[in-house]
Amino acid sequence: MLIAHGEGELYRRASEGPDLVPLAPRSEVDLSTAWKLSRILRQWHPQILHAHDPHAVAMAALALSFGAPDPCPRLVVSRRVDFHLQPHSFSRWKYRQAHLFIAASDAIRTILEHDGIPPQQIVVVHDGIDVAKVSRLPTVDMHTEFWLPHGAPVLVNVGALVGHKGQKHLIDAMPLVLRDVPDAHLVIFGEGELRPALEKQIKDLHLDKHVLLAGFREDVLQLVKSADVFVMSSVTEGLGSTVLDAMAMQLPVVGTRAGGIPEAVVDGETGLLVALAQPPDMAAAIVRLLKDPALRECMGRAGQARVSAQFGVARMLEGTLNAYRRAAAMKPSAAALNSSAQPSGRA
Repeated sequence: MLIAHGEGELYRRASEGPDLVPLAPRSEVDLSTAWKLSRILRQWHPQILHAHDPHAVAMAALALSFGAPDPCPRLVVSRRVDFHLQPHSFSRWKYRQAHLFIAASDAIRTILEHDGIPPQQIVVVHDGIDVAKVSRLPTVDMHTEFWLPHGAPVLVNVGALVGHKGQKHLIDAMPLVLRDVPDAHLVIFGEGELRPALEKQIKDLHLDKHVLLAGFREDVLQLVKSADVFVMSSVTEGLGSTVLDAMAMQLPVVGTRAGGIPEAVVDGETGLLVALAQPPDMAAAIVRLLKDPALRECMGRAGQARVSAQFGVARMLEGTLNAYRRAAAMKPSAAALNSSAQPSGRA
């Protein structure tokens, strides 16, 4: 059974499947929605209840507290961001209800352990990419789509326009890139609260003809396939599924050393890794790749091979199923984390 926001993209994409239930909490502590979820659980008697984001964890924990079916479902929690758990009492309580955490990277595992989650209650399951499906996607040429000069090298970034994605630092790097590669263009896909600030930054740096905020595109993967280099500028990042997509397309990656990115990108083999929030370092790595087509091709092939071997869909599915089996075998008492654990951190 899939429970999702009735107006969300996941619900829309899954609308043709069976056992789909719309449910949308108005806040993290929405008792009415949690009660509805508890009724669903008592009706279906699931073995596993998998919560995929912090609000879902809150709803699941509250629903189970209203009276769980017997036997009680094992609560599995996905953690995909490299932020610390919130330190307030409600956050500590809701995460104590979890049997098992699925971390998207080893970097996230380390943060969870730091925040008081016992190591035996954490498994790492990396994202999975269907390389064959990505390879079959038709290419949409960005030069034609966005009226870029024919033959101009194109950098691409995909991500919400929010602070932790670091597009500010990537834009700051562009004047340095243009000094060595004057015809380079940067296309950033995504929307977010920082669009006005980034538009002003582009204007102030006189980059209007070289940096494009292309917004949200459903055909983003087809467009990215025509790029020369993929740039991941994040200052925090759980793993970076867009990096895996780019590698599956045989694009070399310039990425920061944030979170789980180094688990995906092998520095000097599938791309180049740089320090966080350092535009000069980022610019130097971009220029190096733009000036060396042979290196780009070599890293692109190596990236696709790495994704196929280490980040395939089958590997992700098997890891998730193993996590479910492990959680299902746990005793109910294993759900409660050590009550003395005090999660700490920022957000």
